[in-house]
Order: sequence, then structure tokens, then C-alpha cells
Amino acid sequence: MKFSKLEYIIALSLIDGIGPILSKKLISYFKNVEEIFNLRNNFEKVPGISKNLGNKIRNNIANNKIWEKTEKIINFCEKNNIKIITFEDKNYPYRLKNCDDSPLVLFAQTSEKFDFNSGFFIGIVGTRNPTIYGKNFCNLLIKEIYESKIPITIVSGFAYGIDITAHKKAIEYNLPTITVLPVGFDNIYPSLHKKYVKDIIKNGGIVSEFCLGVEIEKGIFIRRNRIIAGLCDGIIVIESKIDGGAMSTANFAFNYNREVFALPGKTIDTYSEGPNYLIKTQKAQLIESFQDICNAFGWKKNKTLDNLPLTPSIEDLSDKEKEIINIIKQHTKIDIDSLALLLDTPVYKLSPLLLELEFKGIIKQLPGNIFQLTIKI
Repeated sequence: MKFSKLEYIIALSLIDGIGPILSKKLISYFKNVEEIFNLRNNFEKVPGISKNLGNKIRNNIANNKIWEKTEKIINFCEKNNIKIITFEDKNYPYRLKNCDDSPLVLFAQTSEKFDFNSGFFIGIVGTRNPTIYGKNFCNLLIKEIYESKIPITIVSGFAYGIDITAHKKAIEYNLPTITVLPVGFDNIYPSLHKKYVKDIIKNGGIVSEFCLGVEIEKGIFIRRNRIIAGLCDGIIVIESKIDGGAMSTANFAFNYNREVFALPGKTIDTYSEGPNYLIKTQKAQLIESFQDICNAFGWKKNKTLDNLPLTPSIEDLSDKEKEIINIIKQHTKIDIDSLALLLDTPVYKLSPLLLELEFKGIIKQLPGNIFQLTIKI
């Protein structure tokens, strides 16, 4: 039976025993996802796949249940207005795509205008049992983000404590916020927070690598945390035990070469153990206010297109900015991944430079994270 490319990709993501990394290896080895589903394949030739795993893959492919589940997922998404974003789609979050273990498929409910590849993404995570100190800092930080007028999306995990505090404050200030679920859309977790779903989707959205039928178990939260880290330019840890879930998010972010920030606290406070450790081991920068984030990324607060000069001076630009402009000029239009490759610069470091050029009215961003010049040079 012939299936669509989308069906093959979803089915591949459902095969028991292989994760995102092996899935991408299979696609690379067999050149296209459809060819993977040929039962005559010698999967054992693919690096990382043993004889037992190869047999397991063949058994999964031969089982009609994988296609039944694929059809069920597609029908559920169509019925509930859930977007299916595959690793090969242009609107797949480019930050996440740069992570080796990024999901093959993302499921998302978002507002019509929301773009995963526009502006900046900051993750705010922490303990489920925050102190007044932690909550107050979270609320003040988001107020400062709102007042800065910098296009920032707040990302968190919908959990009790710091996560939901960040989401609620973002909603209050009408800021876009993204919730990363540990489970599917048929089992919103925690159920007590379902009442915030509509407000979150109004300007942002809900994301998961799962769609249906996923049970709550410990490992599922770790998988969720890597997506939070992968979606973001930077992660802020506000209070956590040394072995708290927020620490795994920080470690993922650190390993993905993202900026990590931690709120310091008293050495005798249980929920400051995690942040203090991150600072002490130089995995995180100490954060006292939003200004520390601005300093790390080179952002300038209260800077919008409306209050900039109409005829920016090219001579005032840095050498890196001039290099960016020259490459865009040569290509007329270019996507951020190609630009990063040509500049030999990580995307997370390139993004603030592009935003600065956009603020100056020299370039503009098009759908699909493509950039072009707005002035003649």
C-alpha cells in the first residue's frame, strides 16, 4: 500500500526502539523515508542498529497497527486544528532543528500568526514549590521583558510553580508564550491547567512531540525538557533542588550551546541549591534582572522600528553586520540556516545581529525565516 510522505514520517516516529537520532540516520542512509519501510532492508548496516533492533524495526513495519495509529493521529489533528510539523518542513523551529535529538515530528496548536522562527525565545523554568522570592522575581522579569518591547516568546513546561507562573504573567502582559507538554493533546497535563490553554493559544501555542496515547512516566518529563531547551535562545532557572527537573533543562541548554541564567539564593535554601550550583560550575550566568539577559545577547531595550532613523548609516555598522549585509545582497533572499553556514556562525549568535539590523531598518524578515535587504546598497 502506498502512503503519503507525512504518513511515512509519522509512522517512522512511532516505531518502537528507535528515537529521533536513529530515525534521522535511517532517513540519511536510505535517502528517503519511504524506502525505510521496505521489509527487505538490511537495517543492521546502519550505524547504531543491532541485529535485535533490526528485527524489531521489521516487526514494527510489518504490523498494521502502526498505520492504524498513524491514521488516527492525522484524523485527530485535523479534527482539533493541530498542526503537524515534520523535521523537513520550513516552519520547523530552526533552533530545535540544530539539536541532534530534536523530534522527527512536532504537534502544535498555535495562533494563526505565531511563528516559531521569528523573534527571540526565552525559557523560564524552576521548582514546583517556589518561594515568594522566586515568584516575585519571575513576575518582575516578565514585566521587564514586556516593557523592553523586544519581541520575546516565553517558553515553559506548564507544570506547577514557576512554569505556570511564567505562563500566566506572559498572558497578563499579552506576550506570546509556548507550553511544551510532556504528553499528547488527548491528555493535557496537569489537567488543572487546562483552563489556561485558550489564553496561551491566543498569542502563542502548545507543543508536544506526542499526539495521542502517552502515559505519564518519569522519563517523559526529561524528553519534554530537552524540547524546552532546544526551542530557546536562553534558559532561566528560577529556584530548583540540585536534582530538580529544571536542572535537566539547564543541562540540555548548556550542551546545546544556549545561554543559561540562574537566580542566586542563600546557600542554606533547598530551592537555591540548583541555581547556585549552575553558577558555581560556570554552567550559568548569575541573573539579577532582565538587563543581564540583554547584556548577554547584546539587546537594547525599548528599541523599535518606529523610533529609528529612516536612512541608517552603513558606515556605523560593525564588520560582522557588514558581512551579513554583503551575503544577503549577493543572494537577494537567504534563509537563516544558509546564512549561518556561510558566516560560520551559530544560529543563536546570528539571531541578535539580524534583529539589530532589522531594528535599524536595513533588512526585513520574510515568512520561513528568510531575510532580504530593505534598502539599496
